[in-house]
Amino acid sequence: MSPDAYCQKKAAGSGSSFYYSFLFLPPERRRAITALYAFCREVDDVVDEYADPRQAHEKLAGWRAELAETWAGRPSHPVTLALAAALRDFALPRELLAEIIDGMEMDLTQHRYADFKALRLYCYRVASTVGLLAAEIFGYTDRRTLKYAHDLGLAFQLTNIIRDVGEDARRGRIYLPADELERFGVRAEDILQTRYSDAFRRLIEFQIERAEGYYAQALARLPAQDRRAQRPGLAMAAIYRVLLHKIRRQGCRVLDRRATLPPAHRLWLAWRAWRAG
Repeated sequence: MSPDAYCQKKAAGSGSSFYYSFLFLPPERRRAITALYAFCREVDDVVDEYADPRQAHEKLAGWRAELAETWAGRPSHPVTLALAAALRDFALPRELLAEIIDGMEMDLTQHRYADFKALRLYCYRVASTVGLLAAEIFGYTDRRTLKYAHDLGLAFQLTNIIRDVGEDARRGRIYLPADELERFGVRAEDILQTRYSDAFRRLIEFQIERAEGYYAQALARLPAQDRRAQRPGLAMAAIYRVLLHKIRRQGCRVLDRRATLPPAHRLWLAWRAWRAG
């Protein structure tokens, strides 16, 4: 299997909405963003697949070493073999890829966040960095587009956190800020033990409003001349915002279910956003 085929399989197999957002890209950009996404999947899978934190740290250290080898012109993994072309063709900043690994390491040591400031650092490392790298691949002429990419990545990660509250709780993780749980009268035990309440619904509605605010801020920051190039991000935003609306319509019941959209619906939303861009 070629490196590009490996990355394609990794991306398609994840079932992520991200995959649908770059189906319409030209081949060279599609290959680059697929390699980037496959890299993100590889390092993210380390956190979920290794129960022993020490082993997970060692595996992530191996990925750091593989990145260093890739920059030195000696990639060996299928993902970095594919990613090497993207690094060359799109001048992707090395430090942003390293920050993604930093974010994954946070998951090994930190399962609670005191406030939104602490959570925002995590979101930057695991998502805004990806948005910034993707913006380089998609192309831009105005550096204000990087502010759009930063905020859009943050909005995506906040959406993931909302959608996955129950799934994360079953792994002992709560990403909702502790001070906001206290403000709304929700205990960590309520989340860990799947206990719904009006207070919990209001807490999730607050999280949805924050995510929507970041989507609006991101879109307002995107310069008109870069809108066409950045259509993949706009496509994904369309999918994720519909997902947020679905969560709200379902009464914010995210503890015992994971809201999803059918693949055909996601593909249609991506196509419509692409046409509108």
